[in-house]
Amino acid sequence: MNKQKKIYLIGIGGIGVSAIARYYLSEWWAVSWSDSTNSAIIEALKSQWCDIIIWSDATRLTSDFDLVVYTEAIPHDQEEFQRSQELGIKIQKYNVALSKIANHRKLIAVTGTHGKSTTSSLISIILKNSEVDFLSVVGTLLKEFWWKNFFRRTPENPSPSLPSKEEGQTIQSYGEYFVIEACEHKEHFLEYTPSVLVITNIEYDHADYFKTPELYIKAFEKMISKVVPGGFVILSTDDPNTQKLLWIRKDINYIEVSDNVFSIGDQSQAFPNIQMKVPGEHVLFDAKLAYIVGHMVGISNDAILSTLSNYRGVWRRMEIIWDTKNDNILMSDYGHHPTEIQVTLDALRKWYPDKKIFTVFQPHQYSRTIELLDDFIRSFSDTDTLIIPDIYESRDSEENKWRMSPQMLVDCTKVFHRNVVNGEWMKNTLKLIEEYDSENPDSSIILLLGAGNVDNLRYKLEVI
Repeated sequence: MNKQKKIYLIGIGGIGVSAIARYYLSEWWAVSWSDSTNSAIIEALKSQWCDIIIWSDATRLTSDFDLVVYTEAIPHDQEEFQRSQELGIKIQKYNVALSKIANHRKLIAVTGTHGKSTTSSLISIILKNSEVDFLSVVGTLLKEFWWKNFFRRTPENPSPSLPSKEEGQTIQSYGEYFVIEACEHKEHFLEYTPSVLVITNIEYDHADYFKTPELYIKAFEKMISKVVPGGFVILSTDDPNTQKLLWIRKDINYIEVSDNVFSIGDQSQAFPNIQMKVPGEHVLFDAKLAYIVGHMVGISNDAILSTLSNYRGVWRRMEIIWDTKNDNILMSDYGHHPTEIQVTLDALRKWYPDKKIFTVFQPHQYSRTIELLDDFIRSFSDTDTLIIPDIYESRDSEENKWRMSPQMLVDCTKVFHRNVVNGEWMKNTLKLIEEYDSENPDSSIILLLGAGNVDNLRYKLEVI
């Protein structure tokens, strides 16, 4: 009998590494891991016979492990990382590990500054509702995936029988397609060799690594060089930065998206009428990108449009959590870039014109807050109240932490917005939310906004 293979994951609570864990569970590997803090993602994985600890313990690593995967947030002096090296176990960073299981399939990679999770989710749901066999790793949790971030077509997850199947459409071989979200930070996406590359948009970000906007755009140019010959790049010709990437290669196909039309070469086609139940023009644009991919794979218009019209959003993307004790709508969104903040608040203002908006925004990284400060302080015109509890630290230097603070951000934002408050950490911010909810019943959207741990407040508010 063959020995069951074993994998150890360091930093399992990350949305990406947890998806890798689910992949190896589907391969019947024995999965073990650690993380510094507990979370809902970890609790869900515990229920799937995974061996998890909420600390690190190098003694758990033995020479019979076949692979160790780690999140980049783990420093190389972490005891389990060092023990893996001492034992000579194969060790891979998350993006490398994902490339090893995705690159030999027809890879559909979604990248860009904004909209990666929504677009990759929409593509994945379209494929799930079709007869296409595929795998998917997305940067969020989908109710269509039973609140997981990984899906694999198996006998337990069979293809539905679609009455709208077009003549000539065939069921693809098992796992022929693989949909992933490809992050540009530190050029991590250069590990992937996609057959289809979707670029949602390009707007300068990750200033801690890309020192100029030109270097940031150059990274996407490098990514296009990774597309397999004869592959496809889908991008917007209305975005000035993605325009710069057109036709830098002659051996691949470009699909250009402009307003309500998409074209490849001399052939243009109008989008059908896409009806969405989720607010925001940015979501509608992401849906158009997903429509193109579904169209390319051979899924019928009726099937694609049915999926898009029934889309209700995903975890932490304008997610409606529940109504509070005093009948306000509690929502959560991952937006942490000024543009993401603006489009999210604008969409909520238009969707709920009779509601006040109470926003708790936690900036993600001191460095990003410093580099994009002028844009941040102008991003909150559509909220009535803004609370800044703290700044989420990630890969930040001591110099950056000295140069920026929550109070400094509050003071700068007050130039453009009168009702801005320093929440003075999460515990006090929770009290401010409770007070607001009590004093303004049945009147407001309470929005938890940011990519850090601000979303954890939902679990505290559940018992209001």
